[in-house]
Amino acid sequence: MRRRIALLATASLTVLAGGIALVAVPAAQAATGCRVAYTVQNQWPGGFTANLDVTNLGDPVTSWTLQWTFPDANQKVAQGWNGDFTQSGTAVTVTNMSWNGSLGTNGTVNPGFNGSWSGSNPVPATFTLNGVTCTGTVATPSTSTSPSPTSTISPSPTSSTSPSPSRSASPTPSSSASTGAAPALHVSGNKLVTASGATYRMLGVNRSSGEFACVQGKGMWDSATPDQAQVDAMKTWNIHTVRIPLNEQCWLGTYGTPSGATYQQAVKDYVNLLVANGITPIVEMHWSYGAYPGNSEVGACTDANATCQKPMPDAQYAPSFWTSMANAFKGNNAVVFDLFNEPYPDAPTGWNATNAWTCWRDGGTCGSLGYQAAGMQSLVDAVRATGATNVIMLGGLAWSNDLSQWLTYKPTDSTGNLMASWHTYNFNSCSNTSCFDSQVAPVAARVPVQASEIGQNSCAHDYIDTVMAWADAHGVGYTAWTWNPWGVCASSGNDLILDWNGTPTSTFGEGFKAHLLTVNP
Repeated sequence: MRRRIALLATASLTVLAGGIALVAVPAAQAATGCRVAYTVQNQWPGGFTANLDVTNLGDPVTSWTLQWTFPDANQKVAQGWNGDFTQSGTAVTVTNMSWNGSLGTNGTVNPGFNGSWSGSNPVPATFTLNGVTCTGTVATPSTSTSPSPTSTISPSPTSSTSPSPSRSASPTPSSSASTGAAPALHVSGNKLVTASGATYRMLGVNRSSGEFACVQGKGMWDSATPDQAQVDAMKTWNIHTVRIPLNEQCWLGTYGTPSGATYQQAVKDYVNLLVANGITPIVEMHWSYGAYPGNSEVGACTDANATCQKPMPDAQYAPSFWTSMANAFKGNNAVVFDLFNEPYPDAPTGWNATNAWTCWRDGGTCGSLGYQAAGMQSLVDAVRATGATNVIMLGGLAWSNDLSQWLTYKPTDSTGNLMASWHTYNFNSCSNTSCFDSQVAPVAARVPVQASEIGQNSCAHDYIDTVMAWADAHGVGYTAWTWNPWGVCASSGNDLILDWNGTPTSTFGEGFKAHLLTVNP
């Protein structure tokens, strides 16, 4: 959004295991036992998504390590979530993240991953948790350290291997319901579809701050690190997609604090958290490098650093940003790439449509832009050169509000995984159903369209109601601006929430939440 408020085959293969055999142990030794359910949720030629429900049946632990061996040498982990994954040969090790190390009795953790395979993709036979083989029962320690007849490795009548009532082997609900991982996506005609071919619409919200906080002295996420509680609040709204605006220079480490590896890891952690909860993440380059002098009609953005919205991505850093981003998430097609927030090359090219669209696709000096622009074709090429096949979104002109010649200037893409990104607010030029029908509908008939920002400059929801009704009728997805409790809804109308618990603003947030609860992705 340019008026930035921030400046204020499907497989179903499952294996169950748990427990260990009894041994003679001291009375102080903890009871141990575990259960693992390994499910291949999606599978396609050469790739798959797997989820694991890992339940600790023994005494509480403060950290965990899960291990297994793949039966086939060609089975590989590509991208994991809810755990740190490493693989050596066929042996896989997953250790807890900083926020999910504690597992109480009957506590469950849900790591998952996208992987690759060839030949066959068999389910691993054996899992261990903290070195204990998981077979579904709990080992209750003996009360004596003496190797007496009643304390041997064979269970006696006074030392039963049956689970005690306090450590039932039956599964119990985890603290947050698992929805399964977000699906891998690709483009088929004018639809976004899952690996099984099911049509999928991205419906949800923007979660702002990754674009501005690091260059405004506000940390990584503007003092509110995304966590499971925030994601759970999103689920109560039926949110299935979160668009994450990002800062080009903070990601690359050339400006801002945090930046570089620290910033990148924070983004990866959030993306992985969303994917694990069944929510599609859209990673998007929002603020970028390049000094724009402006003109009489559009204000300047003269700071060369990524501190404001520029008319076009820059040739100096933008290709490197997308090469790095694609390398971070290639192999995980649950992640969607939005190449640039709101292009407006119309302004520096003197509102000449042909020159503006040519600049949009091909880049260059672009009139009075003031820096060398990277065209959308070069950014698509940068992503594909890494081998990444993730779906790519491309916004049009006029701050992504104008899609009138999007099809004519559409970049080439060997994968066919391109879709249009469209922004619509009540103050845009294309802000009525007649314009939607004439400019957006023809694009939506050919490729998937995502209204990646919708909103209005009041706290009402009448305009977004019109947008959503039209989008629902035309198979267009939408993500509202914005899931941030900035307390400015009455003046600018784009806060969806009053707090991180997901309390909706009145009436903008209330209207959007009520609508989301009536639709499915």
